[in-house]
Amino acid sequence: MSGQHKKRTYARNRTNLNRRGFEKNPEADSIFLLKLLLSVIAGSFWLKFFQPISFLGLSFGGFPIGTIVGILAVNRLEKRQTSRHIFYAVILIITILSYFVPAGIVL
Repeated sequence: MSGQHKKRTYARNRTNLNRRGFEKNPEADSIFLLKLLLSVIAGSFWLKFFQPISFLGLSFGGFPIGTIVGILAVNRLEKRQTSRHIFYAVILIITILSYFVPAGIVL
């Protein structure tokens, strides 16, 4: 018997990859595209004001409600970190682009 002991592998230390390097439970493309579409819709949802509101010397023309809700939903519901980064980037880019487009709920 050798003097070296093998390290034990517990379930929490196991990787989600198989021996070839692929995920064991891949997400379907249709599910990913649906999540991507929902993140685009969330990023484009603004609460815009009829008259810009001035607060502490800054003028606000709208409030990005969809961005906040979308980021919280992605943070809470998405399990894969790489997908989370993609959804965060999509939400932020669409939020910036949709600020200049006349879309949203006007108060």
